[in-house]
Amino acid sequence: MQDIEKIYEEYFETVNKYLFCLTHNSDISEELTQETFCKAVKKINTYKGECKMSVWLCQIAKNLWYDQCRKNKKFVNTKESELLNMQVLSSLEEQVISNDEKIRLYKKMQKLDTQTREVMYLRITGELSFKEIGIILNKTENWARVTFYRGKNQLKEVD
Repeated sequence: MQDIEKIYEEYFETVNKYLFCLTHNSDISEELTQETFCKAVKKINTYKGECKMSVWLCQIAKNLWYDQCRKNKKFVNTKESELLNMQVLSSLEEQVISNDEKIRLYKKMQKLDTQTREVMYLRITGELSFKEIGIILNKTENWARVTFYRGKNQLKEVD
């Protein structure tokens, strides 16, 4: 019994933080953490030691989260959950970029040649595909890719 208490004390925070990253809700993450350890106690004989205990526990936690999502019909499958996580990360990433950083980027872009700058604007602000950029500028999709790539490299060099 002490081994289970030791495992609980050692990995509670790890599992809880992992679940919080998935759920973005402290109440749900704590509840699922408790369920994770209950399930782990019942299935401890299936743990073969082929991975870290924390990995095994987080896998149980993730499966419990997906089960709850299916029950609540928030997600149809794990692909949608992964997509949502990527969208959340993407929106957080966008929030982190401050206006000052955007201004510096656009100032750097002004130092690029006209065509490269236009490709960069269309890709970044217009969120257009390389194919669409190629059509707009009467060039090929590959030309747009290469121009964008070279533009990014030039921006890294500009101080």
